[in-house]
Amino acid sequence: MEKRVLGVVFTILGALGLVMAAVNFVNAGGGTRSVKMIVIYTLLGMVFFFSGMGLIRNTKDRPS
Repeated sequence: MEKRVLGVVFTILGALGLVMAAVNFVNAGGGTRSVKMIVIYTLLGMVFFFSGMGLIRNTKDRPS
């Protein structure tokens, strides 16, 4: 059960990272700082999102 909760937390953090990347992409005024922030938010969001989804999918609930 703990792994599944951790998977949910990772998935939510990943989704928030991807939303932050999208917001920065829409509001980007140019410059290398904006591009770096978009790339960092996107990569971290994807890592957290897919690791969370993997934890949720691969964790089996066992009755106590």
